[in-house]
Amino acid sequence: MLSLTVFASCLQRWGALPDGEPFATHTSHLLPVRLDGHSGGRPAMIKISLNVDERIGGQVMRWWDGDGAARVYGLDESTGALLMERATGSNHLLKMVPEGEDDAATIIICRAIGRLHAKRPSPPPQNLLPLARFFDSLAPMARREGGLMADCAAVAAELLDSQREQVVLHGDAHHSNILDFGERGWLAIDPKGVAGDRYYDYVNVLCNPDMPTCVDPLRFARQLDVVVRVAGLERHRLLKWVMAHAALSAAWFLEEGERDEADQQLIVARLACHALAAPNATP
Repeated sequence: MLSLTVFASCLQRWGALPDGEPFATHTSHLLPVRLDGHSGGRPAMIKISLNVDERIGGQVMRWWDGDGAARVYGLDESTGALLMERATGSNHLLKMVPEGEDDAATIIICRAIGRLHAKRPSPPPQNLLPLARFFDSLAPMARREGGLMADCAAVAAELLDSQREQVVLHGDAHHSNILDFGERGWLAIDPKGVAGDRYYDYVNVLCNPDMPTCVDPLRFARQLDVVVRVAGLERHRLLKWVMAHAALSAAWFLEEGERDEADQQLIVARLACHALAAPNATP
């Protein structure tokens, strides 16, 4: 278990009080806190990023300035420590999906992404990762694996060479990164600090919330229609981005030696591929 000493300098810097147990993810150390010097103060979260690339996400959060994303109360760029608004709402997209509200969850994510892509009055952070670099793992793994992954890598190369409407992307806009902030609505956390074609941010809706759900062909087709309608996307182009992303996810799993998980991701890629080839598919 993490010790509070990990957060000692942050607690002192921001005058925060612990409001729960610290915990860790594979990229960060986190601690729920209260602000304003007392136990009834504003709920917040301290996040200390362990990965240099993750720290750019904190700069993106600050640039979004609470519009579509959690507010940033403090950011130490030298250490990657972030003090941000904490979600306290009672709803969760992961609960909505199995309770028959899959369409509603998809609409919430699409609308949140749309807010994140809106124009801002100030220039975006520097050092954002180009989307083509984000895909670095795919080509070498596709050469090794061949087959469907190679087909998806070719599609990805085509898309990355013809990007449109380039924006600051969230990069990981799935069901656990859009949270219920009560009166403030559904807001994003944990962006990746990537810039590129806006279509890419919508693929995670179709590749989540879990593998049994997203590999269901009927569910895939229905949520594809919802995303296309709500986000105003071209169906054909979105399906190509789904192929590209699912193969990229498979490549990441293969880098970790997780073959079964990679194979599941490729099922999603195959669903997208079949939908593209369907007789009624339209560009």
